[in-house]
This record gives sequence, structure tokens and C-alpha cells, in this order.
Amino acid sequence: MMPSQNCIDLIKKFEGLFLKSYLCPAGVPTIGYGSTMWNDGKKVVIGQTITLEGAEILLMWELKNKANALHRLNLNQNQFDALMSFIYNIGISAFLNSTLFKKALANQNDETIRNEFMRWNKAKVNGKMIVLKGLNNRRIAESNLYFTI
Repeated sequence: MMPSQNCIDLIKKFEGLFLKSYLCPAGVPTIGYGSTMWNDGKKVVIGQTITLEGAEILLMWELKNKANALHRLNLNQNQFDALMSFIYNIGISAFLNSTLFKKALANQNDETIRNEFMRWNKAKVNGKMIVLKGLNNRRIAESNLYFTI
């Protein structure tokens, strides 16, 4: 399964587009549509730039690589898209170690999965975990998409 335009639009909405690298709220150098790594495996550093075309290519490269994390789940397109947005934001490793993944693996229609999305609305800012409005809104959108039939 591949991400639909709904998934791509959701990611773009919440990540935004930055053609010059910046520090995200968690203090990580980021570029394009929320990328922290280039497609050659090197980390983004402050001072780098990217073209719109390059940002689109990087986004699609990341989505293709991250889609493999969902191969064990029997998902409909909306569930897949919601989890792709989630993974794009938190990373594959964090997702595979999450209760959300375990619940989706056991029963992808478990209503408590909605609560698991919401557990990921915080980021470390100045050494403290705080709820970020943007993450909170993203998790609501992802969980709503996940449960849309």
C-alpha cells in the first residue's frame, strides 16, 4: 500500500514547507516538509537549503522508506495514511516500540487506539516534555482519519 494524497496533504499541512533548515521545537535541524535526514543518510544541519522540487522528492523518499514499517498490519487506506503521518513525525523505531503499534497489530479497529495517538502530543523543549498545540492538533487529525471509514 502507498500513501494517498490525503496522507501527503496531512503531512504537508502539519510540517509546513521550509526551504532553509531550521530548528524544530524539539531543537532538531529540519528542512523541507519536516525532514531531519537527507536521502543519502546524512543529517540536516543549520544553513542548508533545498528547492521545492527537492523537498517534494525528499518527502516521497521518506514516505516510501517509512511505509515498510506498516507491512505487518492489515489496514484500510485511511488507517494506513494516518499511521504514515504519525510515523513520519515520530520515526519508525518509536512507532514499532509504541503501544499504538501493538494495539493496531492485535486489532486495527480497537477504539482505544485513538487514545494512543494522543499520548504522542508532547516534545522535549528546554529539557522538559510539554504538550505542543501543533502536535495535539496533528494527533486529533490523525486519529480522526484512522477511524474514518
